[in-house]
Amino acid sequence: MDNSRPNPDDLLARVQAEEAKQTRGRLKIFFGAAAGVGKTFAMLEAAHERQAAGVDVVVGWIDTHGRAETEALLQGLEILPRRLTPYHGTTVPEFDLDVALSRHPSLILVDELAHSNVPGVRHAKRWQDVEELLQAGIDVYTTVNVQHIESLNDVVAQITGVVVHETVPDSILEQADEVELIDLPPDELLQRLRQGKVYIPHQAERALRSFFRKGNLIALRELALRRTAERVDAQMQAYMRDHAIPKTWPATERILVCISPSPLSIRLVRAARRMAAGLHAEWIVANVETPAQLRLPEAARNRVVQTLRLAEQLGAETVILSGQNASDEILTYARARNVTRILVGKPTHPRWRDLLFGSMLDAIVRGSGEIDVHVISGDQEAAPPLSRPRLERTSPWAAYAWAVVVVVAITAFCQVVPPFFAEANLIMLYLLGVVLVAARLGRGPSVVASILSVAAFDFLFVLPFLTFAVSDTQYI
Repeated sequence: MDNSRPNPDDLLARVQAEEAKQTRGRLKIFFGAAAGVGKTFAMLEAAHERQAAGVDVVVGWIDTHGRAETEALLQGLEILPRRLTPYHGTTVPEFDLDVALSRHPSLILVDELAHSNVPGVRHAKRWQDVEELLQAGIDVYTTVNVQHIESLNDVVAQITGVVVHETVPDSILEQADEVELIDLPPDELLQRLRQGKVYIPHQAERALRSFFRKGNLIALRELALRRTAERVDAQMQAYMRDHAIPKTWPATERILVCISPSPLSIRLVRAARRMAAGLHAEWIVANVETPAQLRLPEAARNRVVQTLRLAEQLGAETVILSGQNASDEILTYARARNVTRILVGKPTHPRWRDLLFGSMLDAIVRGSGEIDVHVISGDQEAAPPLSRPRLERTSPWAAYAWAVVVVVAITAFCQVVPPFFAEANLIMLYLLGVVLVAARLGRGPSVVASILSVAAFDFLFVLPFLTFAVSDTQYI
């Protein structure tokens, strides 16, 4: 199965996105774990480099927080006037979007992307101001901390005990043209805080007792590093799709767990959770809905739902695939997601079933290529065999057709082997076919198979040949 060709719909979507970007400004985000790591400083340095290259650069909003080294970098840059907005008996300075749009520079600096504007300004959030600038074709440099990302709000509150109210949608970070991580070890950041290079002294003392505890900074730094790594990984996967690269690039560990209605799937998910924790890997739990699985009893289908729910509770991404062949769907999805390891359960059914109907495990191993395949064992006593649905319940005509096919196949085989098989052996072959049809397809198809078997045997293998007349009463 060739999965190397790119999806035409994906290609069209990417072409349309590229066309839309041609008139849209470019967004670069200077991203950090906390205030004081140097995001604004790095942004101003980058702005001076662009200005030296001949780019029209202006400062829309910069908050220096009284840092002398940051204020020094404002020298030589055009600074737009701020909008003064009356609010509760006072005047609050805000970024003036209209002035920026009228000036229409090539590049504008807008600090603190998560800032909430005072009432009376066009947009409630500064990121909305930035979005309008981008739509106008203006490039934007901005800054944001990891605690302001919407999806991480609850995580940050759990770590620090501080609820951050100013947030930025994840889509802003995901759609940015460039994200530069500004990283600083926690000890160096704490030293800068004590030296008054982050906040003024009385604010710094309060910050050291609450948000800026060393443990908090370590956790926030890990969140920032992981979020940046996720973005880089997404870029790599997009590149692989664009260039139709079928192989896995093991730049980061990613585990795919294949579950089924079997009770052993619970054990498989727990084993995958331990492996993912040990490897610090992303893990995905997938179930493939094949026509055979859809015919299973409701209790078996409910086990799949319960297993997927457990996987989500343990931190996995869950996905339901659909297709005729489970192994093909698993391998296609694994390559699309750049999976490095596939986990499957050890089969507990008899070996003859694999010989007759094929083995999903064998197909995955043979088709996995550079992807590692791990087989997890389970307690066979705890896994009662799943009953196979009879085809006559949902597709009677298909069942009868298969019964005819079985008889025809046995007849063709018997035409080849008469010199080596006695008539009694041929009868046993037909009987075996009837038994298999009865076991797999039900009573009705087995009756049809038995009638056809008797007719075929009498017509082709009993004297006189090619007639249903019987000369020997033992064949009646």
